[in-house]
Amino acid sequence: MELKKSKKADLENKRGLFLQIGMFISLVVVLYAFNYTVKVTKADSLGQVAASEINEEMIPITRQEEIKPPPPPPPPAAVEILNIVTDDTKINENLEIMDSEATIETKVEVAQIVTEEKEAVEEEIFVVVENMPEFPGGEMALRRYINTAIKYPTIAQENGIQGKVFINFVVDRDGSISNAKIFRGVDPSIDKEALRVVMSLPKWKPGMQRGKTVRVSYTVPISFQLN
Repeated sequence: MELKKSKKADLENKRGLFLQIGMFISLVVVLYAFNYTVKVTKADSLGQVAASEINEEMIPITRQEEIKPPPPPPPPAAVEILNIVTDDTKINENLEIMDSEATIETKVEVAQIVTEEKEAVEEEIFVVVENMPEFPGGEMALRRYINTAIKYPTIAQENGIQGKVFINFVVDRDGSISNAKIFRGVDPSIDKEALRVVMSLPKWKPGMQRGKTVRVSYTVPISFQLN
């Protein structure tokens, strides 16, 4: 007996339709996979910024060595010449006196005596003394004065120049400021402003060494920082 399939149960007629449906579903899945993205809703943390301490460079304190001049050479020894003669030698005791032909009316010119001025000996400048010079009001008052007196140069602001300038100067015996110079600079415009501020400082309390006021070398750092 020959078996025959029902046309309704035969799937060969619908194979092309199922193939097209499968390809369509696969294409949709692939497109969805390409377009799928993960959105970040909220950042957990921005991290931590480690703040490092800036250690100011300490300038070593040095003492100026006193240079002593070499000792003067000894004067040449005087040599006395003795002429030894015999007892029979005759000595001419007649002295010839030259006539100067000077009279009462003769005028004698007297040369002017010129005295050389002694060179002023520069006083020694100390680096470390028993009592160091002090700004009126102390170190905090000095910082406030400098911060108030500084006028940040416009050219330095436009170019973003900033840094720390070290100014060396001398506190004289009367407390005034002299010999101000750049010890370590940053930029000519900033260095010039730092010198101006130092030269405008009021009188200090002078340094003392063995109960006497002396000249003392002093160094001040001035910071220029843009906000």
